[in-house]
Amino acid sequence: MDLVFRNDAYARRCMAMVVAVEAGGLRLDRTVFYPAGGGQPGDTGVLRFAGRQVGVTNAVKGDGPDDVLHVLAADTAAPAVGTEVEAEIDWDRRYRHMRMHTALHLLCSVVPGAVTGGQIAADKSRLDFDVPTTTLDKAEIAARINALIAADSPVVPRWISDDEMAAQPELVRTMSVKPPTGNGLVRLMEIAGVDLQPCGGTHVGRLGEIGAVDVIKIENKGKQNRRVVITLNE
Repeated sequence: MDLVFRNDAYARRCMAMVVAVEAGGLRLDRTVFYPAGGGQPGDTGVLRFAGRQVGVTNAVKGDGPDDVLHVLAADTAAPAVGTEVEAEIDWDRRYRHMRMHTALHLLCSVVPGAVTGGQIAADKSRLDFDVPTTTLDKAEIAARINALIAADSPVVPRWISDDEMAAQPELVRTMSVKPPTGNGLVRLMEIAGVDLQPCGGTHVGRLGEIGAVDVIKIENKGKQNRRVVITLNE
């Protein structure tokens, strides 16, 4: 499957062909729908074909690393195998996920300690950190993130081999999510001088697109776990 979003997170739609239909949804030969993973929700949207439109309520990972299952709305008649469709995501929702996901990379860069978990949503997002003895300050964290956003640095993907990834375990900051390996190449997201780590999610092209961020909550979630929750200040 051609994962259009992997090389162009700004692609809102694409033409595709239905290659499989099953009880849980359908598969296309190419897609702009990001499947849920790495804390980022799956995209929603629509498929258009033959004057009809059906809703896609979720996108999830299938059997292989490049396999995406498009989950259709309940009681929807799926297009038949071989049907050409126009696949279009809910762009407003996706773009908020892109901004949030990139903001979490900045959060990761300003808070010390390994990341033990995380979740992205359109309204608020969070990371959990292994910082048992550190007192975290909401205002300070927000100020540091917003200073990085104001610098408007580019967010650039680059690729390394699985073997190179294995030789550089220090690149992995998130303990709860394995790097997206298995295809021979691993995608890194780089913000020069700020953050570099493997990530398969969707991101904005420049930090300025995120806009101002607020740190709305810091919670104790165990002896060695601090949860930092952020939102877009809009």
